[in-house]
Amino acid sequence: MPGQYGNRPVGEHDWHSREYVEHWIASDITRDNERRPLLQQMLTLAPFAPEAEINVLDVGAGYGVVSEQVLRMFPRARLTLQDYSAPMFEHARRRLQLHSSRISYVRSDLRDPGWTSELPAPFDLIISGLAIHNLRESPLMRACYGSIYEMLLRTGIFLDYDLFGLVEGGIATHREWLHAAGFARTECNWQEPPLAIIAAWPEAA
Repeated sequence: MPGQYGNRPVGEHDWHSREYVEHWIASDITRDNERRPLLQQMLTLAPFAPEAEINVLDVGAGYGVVSEQVLRMFPRARLTLQDYSAPMFEHARRRLQLHSSRISYVRSDLRDPGWTSELPAPFDLIISGLAIHNLRESPLMRACYGSIYEMLLRTGIFLDYDLFGLVEGGIATHREWLHAAGFARTECNWQEPPLAIIAAWPEAA
């Protein structure tokens, strides 16, 4: 029925189910062309030369949509994809196979306080696309921002494209959480509620 996958209401995901992930990607991938310019716009905020050998983390990388744009803009970057879905990583590996020598994959759950333990921090750039909102609970999202801050070099930047309008206060609330996590400066560079792009810097300009 409309708005459901089988008997599963919208908003309830089973990222460990290969069948569910295949169905979800088949629908989501139709938005790639629409999102690509937004992701490119977001990545122009990263203060690095195209040839820079930066260390990049994609939080909740899924099937590699954001990572693909990073590698197009920074072809010499070292990129780590983090996610907890093995089926998603299967798709990401195929999508990014031409860049496999520069990529590593780490499976961990953002709900687990130890989700960062195997990640090769610190990072120059941390990115995320349509992932952190899936934590749903405010304490979990705030903890995630805190972990991201701790892994980011003080000269680095965190760029997030997400559904910020799903919590009370929307973008303003997420920016408050980022500041509480330690970020000195945040900006919303694009929004089309509930979607937006937020940039966060560990140090003030």
